[in-house]
Amino acid sequence: MSELAPLPGRTPSRPAGRLMLLRGMAWTCAVLVLVIIGLSAHIRLTRTAPACEPWPQCQDSLSQAPRAQPPAGAREPSPAVRMAHRVTASATLLLVLAMLATTLSARPALRAEGRLVLGMLGLTLFLAVLGRWGGSSLHPAVTLGNLLGGFCLFALGTRLARTATPTPTPAGSGGQGGRDGQAPPRRWVRPAILLVLAQIALGSLMGADIAWLQTTHRVTGLALVALLLTLSWRVRRQGGRALAAALAVLPVLLAILGLALTAPAPPLALILAHNLCAALLLAALAGIRR
Repeated sequence: MSELAPLPGRTPSRPAGRLMLLRGMAWTCAVLVLVIIGLSAHIRLTRTAPACEPWPQCQDSLSQAPRAQPPAGAREPSPAVRMAHRVTASATLLLVLAMLATTLSARPALRAEGRLVLGMLGLTLFLAVLGRWGGSSLHPAVTLGNLLGGFCLFALGTRLARTATPTPTPAGSGGQGGRDGQAPPRRWVRPAILLVLAQIALGSLMGADIAWLQTTHRVTGLALVALLLTLSWRVRRQGGRALAAALAVLPVLLAILGLALTAPAPPLALILAHNLCAALLLAALAGIRR
């Protein structure tokens, strides 16, 4: 038997030092992405004029309008906010590259974590290209790309932070395991993630006074709540009380904040809180072992 071969029944050891470093970088990256999401929302909402018509063409035309004639109700974000957005985005890209080197440049390679980092790198580059190509456009396609890319990047960062453990957590132990040794099945988790992303996309378009968009947003929200409550019940039965509580409480907070956002000219802090709850819900679902 080779001297380097693992003993029968043993799991190959994982480098604890690199994994702890990777976990710290992943949490830092997730926080930076949250900051980017907040700054992007601030920039977008500052520049958006209320009740423009016809939608969505009006949003793109407004973003190309001469600065000397800003549309009513719209203004330019401060240079400090723009600079903070650029600096945070650049720091995120550098951190993702550092995580890629940490996972794949040394032996043993952290392949599972490396795949997550490659996904984060792809999303980071996508957002950078979209920002360069879309510029200050307020067209819904650009807004959707920025929103969904940012939220998915945050979810991957939090999943990486939970995955980077010195010893893999066996199925059935920890927060997601339980009595029957089974993690929540994919048929529950994946549809929930897709519904959250759909709600994020629909929510970004709610500024348009289009009946079918508003109806679809409400119906999708009800389906998501029902699915999350079912998933929360299953997770709680398997011993994951903290995760079950998050899956039950966050949809209620999102519904309350969503109702508050229907008021005329809601404050920016309310919108940012709504985005934060959506990001935390997506991260909780992405972190479930499955």
